[in-house]
Amino acid sequence: MTEALKATTRTDAGTRKARALRKEGLLPGVLYGHGEGTQSLTLNAHALQLALRNGEQLLDIELDGKHQNVLIKAIQYDTWGKGILHIDLTRVNMDELVTVTIQIHLVGTPAGVEAGGSLQQALTSVDIECRVDSIPEEIRLQVNDLQIDDSIHLSDLELPEGAKLLGDPAALVCNVITIAEEVEGEEGEEGEGGNEPEVIGAKPDEDEEEA
Repeated sequence: MTEALKATTRTDAGTRKARALRKEGLLPGVLYGHGEGTQSLTLNAHALQLALRNGEQLLDIELDGKHQNVLIKAIQYDTWGKGILHIDLTRVNMDELVTVTIQIHLVGTPAGVEAGGSLQQALTSVDIECRVDSIPEEIRLQVNDLQIDDSIHLSDLELPEGAKLLGDPAALVCNVITIAEEVEGEEGEEGEGGNEPEVIGAKPDEDEEEA
C-alpha cells in the first residue's frame, strides 16, 4: 500500500462543479461502508493515478485528519477510457474478507514459442476472495516451461495464503498453439479456379449498376 493520499470533504455537487474540480487536478468521489454515512470527497488525481498504475486496490486516505483504509469499488472513466471522472471507495478493516479482481501478468517466453508456436492469453484477470491485508497487486505467472499444446488453467494459479478462487477452476488462462502455415497450391489459388474472389464492399462496375 502506498503512502496516505490526502482527501478533502466535498460539499458542492453537480456536473459543473465536478468538471471544475478535475480542471484543478482533483478527482471527485464518494466514501461509504461499515455502517457510516456516505461522504463526498476529493482526491489528488495525479497521486491516485500513480497508485492505480502500481496496481493498488487498497488505499490509505487521510480525510479530515483521520486515516482510513479504503478499497476501490468502482471507477468511472471518460468516453475514451483514459481520464477518470469519479471514484467510489468503501471503508474496510484489514482483517476482513473482500472480493477483488486481480490482473494476471504472464512472465517469460514459453519454450513452445521458441519452437515456433504462439502464446495465447485467454484471461487477463481473476476474481478472488481474500483478506484485505493479503490483496496482491497482480498474479505473476511463469510460462517459460510451456511447450506447444501446453495450457494453464485457473486452478494452476498460485494465490495468496487463505485466498479463494471465485472463477471456474477449469477456465483457460493461456496456452501455446501451433501457428498454421500457408500451404502452396491450395485450392482457390489463381489459375486453378479461374474465378477471382469477390471483394466485399467494392464498388460495382457501371454495367452492373445499370443492370
